[in-house]
Amino acid sequence: MTPVLQRRLIRDAAAFYRPAGRFAEQFARGKFAGDPVFLALLRHSLLPDGARLVDLGCGQGLLAAWLTAARQRFDAGDWPEDWPAPPRLAHYLGVELMTADADRARRALGALRDTAAIRTGDLCTAEWPDADVVMLLDVLHFLNSSAQERLLERIRQSLTPAGVLLLRVGDRSGGTGFWWTQVVDYGVAWWRGHGFPRFHSRTRSDWEALLARLGFDCDSLPMRRFPIFANVLLIARPRIRGDR
Repeated sequence: MTPVLQRRLIRDAAAFYRPAGRFAEQFARGKFAGDPVFLALLRHSLLPDGARLVDLGCGQGLLAAWLTAARQRFDAGDWPEDWPAPPRLAHYLGVELMTADADRARRALGALRDTAAIRTGDLCTAEWPDADVVMLLDVLHFLNSSAQERLLERIRQSLTPAGVLLLRVGDRSGGTGFWWTQVVDYGVAWWRGHGFPRFHSRTRSDWEALLARLGFDCDSLPMRRFPIFANVLLIARPRIRGDR
C-alpha cells in the first residue's frame, strides 16, 4: 500500500469519530497510523468476508471504522492490486468495560447502526453471540490466569468451526522488549482510568500451549511498531475434531 493511500485510509477511518469529538478523532488517527495491527489485518487477509466479528475490549470500536473505510476504498476502485480485498462485515459487536470509551464508540459508529453495536460490560460476564471472528487485542493480561482460561474457553465455544481468534499479547520471554511493552501497557492503563493494575503475562510458548490445550491450532505474526517491543499476534483456529 502506498503512503498516499495509507494516509487516505487513515483519514477516512478517523473521520467516523468526528461526531464523538476532537479527542476521539485524534486518538483514532494516531492509533490507525501507529499500530501495525490495522494494516496487518488487511495485508494478510486475516478476516473472512461476511464475518460476524466480536471485538472484546473494543475501546472506541476502531476496528469497525477501519474495516468499513477500507471496504469503501476498495469499492471505489482505490486499492492496491497486490492486496486482498478488504472483508465486508456482516456484523460487528464491540464489548468495552470503560463507559467513556463505549460512549465515544456509539457516537462514532452511529452511521453503522445496522451492522455495528457496542455493549458496555465486563468481559468475564458479558454475553455475545456465536461469531466467525473474535478479536482480543492487548486485553488478556488484565485478567488473572484462571480468568484468562475461562474467557478463552468461552471464546472457543462461541466460534464457528471455521472461525478464528485473533489474540495480541506480550511475550514475557521477549527480554528488554517485553519490559518496554509493560511500561507502555502501564501508561495506557493509567491513562484509561485503570490505575496501575497487576498484569498477568505469559511467554509466547506458554500462550500457544494454553491455546492448544483449549482446542486451538495456532499461528503467529510479530506485531510491534518498533523493535524494542515484544508483542505477537496469535492466530488461533478451532481444531477440527479428530485432529491432534
